[in-house]
Amino acid sequence: MGKHDDLVCTHIDHCPYRSASAPRFNGVLAKSAYAMILAGGRGIRLQQLTDWRAKPAIPFGGNLRIIDFPLSNCINSGVRRIGVATQYMGHGLIHHIQRGWNFLDDQFDEFVDILPAQRYGREGWYTGTADAVYQNLELIQISEPEFVLILGGDHVYKMDYSIMLAAHVAKNADLTIACIETPLANARHFGVMAVDPAWRVVGFQEKPDRPEPMPGRPDRALVSMGIYVFNARFLYEQLALDRDDPGSSHDFGKDLIPRLMRSHAVYAHCFVDSCVNMVGNVPYWRDVGTVDAYWEANMDLVQVTPDLNLYDDNWPIRTHQAQLPAAKFIFNDDGFRGHAMDSMVSSGCIVSGSTIERSLLMTKVVVHERSLVQDSVILPHVEIGRDVTLKRAVVDKYCVIPDGFTAGVDPARDRERFHVTERGITLITPEMLGQRVREAR
Repeated sequence: MGKHDDLVCTHIDHCPYRSASAPRFNGVLAKSAYAMILAGGRGIRLQQLTDWRAKPAIPFGGNLRIIDFPLSNCINSGVRRIGVATQYMGHGLIHHIQRGWNFLDDQFDEFVDILPAQRYGREGWYTGTADAVYQNLELIQISEPEFVLILGGDHVYKMDYSIMLAAHVAKNADLTIACIETPLANARHFGVMAVDPAWRVVGFQEKPDRPEPMPGRPDRALVSMGIYVFNARFLYEQLALDRDDPGSSHDFGKDLIPRLMRSHAVYAHCFVDSCVNMVGNVPYWRDVGTVDAYWEANMDLVQVTPDLNLYDDNWPIRTHQAQLPAAKFIFNDDGFRGHAMDSMVSSGCIVSGSTIERSLLMTKVVVHERSLVQDSVILPHVEIGRDVTLKRAVVDKYCVIPDGFTAGVDPARDRERFHVTERGITLITPEMLGQRVREAR
């Protein structure tokens, strides 16, 4: 896997558990499903990037947010009854969904509902993934779905959920879990699965210290993607039982799945099978749960042929499109030329007499004269001053980089003020620069 060996697998030419004849798109099943997206997590491994926002609200890839990927997958799969459960620092996420995902028409039983933690009755904040769904059961039941699709809101990927739904029905399963291969060293961050030849789940360990490798693959593990399909009535029954269990932490991975696999029909679904409708049939899934992984996933996009195709009209990733002018490059003199190479520059950006190399500039970034931005991810509304050098950096939203500033050249010096990752990526936030930002991010 080369440079991605420490990340979850993106290319899977062969999955040892893959079905010989994967079910195809099924619009009827998709319409009978309700999708619950769990988007309340902070994502502490992203360091200061999540001090003021939930992980699903982090900008990505230009004008997107991470939450746009599961939402777009739902719409493209035909699943158009969606709830988004929020909790930690939910304002920015709610703001984005309200403005970017209000195009569905509830007259046709299509909607995206925002479900903040309510703290009503005896309930408190969400204590686990299963508890987040349990506290919203009444809202799910109003839609009378046959199936409940449970998704994380913090991964970057493309997936046709209707194919997973069809596989769930074909197996007569009570619960189906989407799975993917990952390097064994990285598996401790996930639920590690073991399956029999029929794909039935026979073993499950949530974030084990010593993950079990796949049979015949000592360097790989099969892990849960945190994507589940439940028969609706079965889910209601099991969540009620779990809620009454004083020994439960009310989490799918820690509690429900290990218990259910011993007594019910719990099957795995190979992620590859749900990517057959994608252009190029190239599976892509990223856990951007660290600053290094976030930087690398964004850097992938500036490659000549990126693994994640954001230009695919057959599987568009939708978002809130701000009304912004096109990117602008000004000045064309020797040593004073506004230009970008092997980069993505988003709407509303102005590059004034500066050089952008192998970098991604998100919306409304201004780069002033004689600066160099190289191998960096610049979030929206950043202003970069004159004679600035930025290399291998992630610059958070609303930063104002002063004239003559340098980062990414001297890691020891950078560590005195900023967060520098194991791979040498420098994270810069407004607070680190002594700048206070009041606006929700």
